[in-house]
Amino acid sequence: MLPDYLEKARPNPAANRAPWYANTAPSYAGIFLWVGFYLSIAQGTLEHGSPGLLMAALVVAGLLSYALYYYVPGMLGMKTGYPLYVVGSSTFGTAGGYIMPGLLMGVLQVGWFSVSTFVASRFILSGLGTDARPMTIPFVIVAILWGYTMAYVGVKGIGYVAKMATYLSIIPFVMILVVFAKTSGGLASYTPRDPQPALAFAMMLQIVIGFFATAGAAGADFGMNNRNAKDVRLGGLTGIALAIVYAGGLPLLSVAGAHGLNSSLPSYAYDSAIASVGGFLSSSMFILFALASIPSACFCAFIAGNSFATMIPAVPRFSSTMVAVTVSIVLAITGVAENLISFFSIVGASFGPICGAMAADYLLAGRKWAGPRAGISIAGYGAWAAGFLVGILPFLPVSEAVKSYSQPAALYSFITGLVVYWLLAKAGFEPKPVSLRASASSSS
Repeated sequence: MLPDYLEKARPNPAANRAPWYANTAPSYAGIFLWVGFYLSIAQGTLEHGSPGLLMAALVVAGLLSYALYYYVPGMLGMKTGYPLYVVGSSTFGTAGGYIMPGLLMGVLQVGWFSVSTFVASRFILSGLGTDARPMTIPFVIVAILWGYTMAYVGVKGIGYVAKMATYLSIIPFVMILVVFAKTSGGLASYTPRDPQPALAFAMMLQIVIGFFATAGAAGADFGMNNRNAKDVRLGGLTGIALAIVYAGGLPLLSVAGAHGLNSSLPSYAYDSAIASVGGFLSSSMFILFALASIPSACFCAFIAGNSFATMIPAVPRFSSTMVAVTVSIVLAITGVAENLISFFSIVGASFGPICGAMAADYLLAGRKWAGPRAGISIAGYGAWAAGFLVGILPFLPVSEAVKSYSQPAALYSFITGLVVYWLLAKAGFEPKPVSLRASASSSS
């Protein structure tokens, strides 16, 4: 017998699908236009590399994110009509799929929601000219109000948020252009404080890929709404590769320009560039950036609730979501969610090998979905364990020489997952597929 999450799965019919420009492209672009993506994109990169070098790194990161992390899940979703937790049962098994990617996706959404709550609270308070530090009374109040409100909307009114998401994304699209225009005068004067081009390039790849890893695996959920392979490709190239260059590049150049105009700026965070604009415009933009974060916060709560409700159906969806959100709010209030680069690294280490293993499974099956595999796949879990270990090397007590060559760890974790899955599958550690009623696994 198949688990409930597979027994109840139904493929998305062709009649419900739409062109790439109506779903995949704007949805992914909205993810990158969220200020959480580019808030710290200049930290650990711009002090070591020139703006031109880092723009080239963004192009490479965008293409790698599209080709390695999104394309296979997107094609699997399009070919089968099934979401990630179903197509992932081929790579990790019918029993193994409970944890990976099922519950793991929900757990990581707790982290994402904490980041969203932290960033929104800080920006709201900065816009109001109030102390925006974690653990202060204003921060605690705003974080609690924001967190529980977004969670409630994510559970009860996500349909309304989905309709508003495209329009709200226009706000950061315009504002990052305005900030760039205000700071571009100092761009020619900027020089890196500690030139290390190779490190700067590698860290840019790490930041972008780490941020994108979970969204890349969720390409299956986007792909199941696409009509054909052309939709998958155009939606990804536009919403991922192009959006990364715009949403990452202009804030990066803005920080460089702000430092060129004022070399005494204390931070490479993007909010320092916003603050450098000054006056009412700066305060207004802080508030608007926070408002534009509403869709990402609600979608995090929605996806977390979806994951827990699907994999642990005995617990009511609302209850599991609120418990998860409470943990997120605590992480935001205490400032744990402030270290975005480290969080992105953990995300990349967690989902990099998942995407790598899925890519190997897809290729070995002849570029199609093999169907759910019985039990727990040793090939899938072995690939994830090896890839995760590679992905967290920068955090382990290893030599500085190893750490210096371990970036971009998220990319190396993907490669490790792909290679290890391939080897274990060839060695016979890949379970046999089992039938899934109404399966579209034979589609090509």
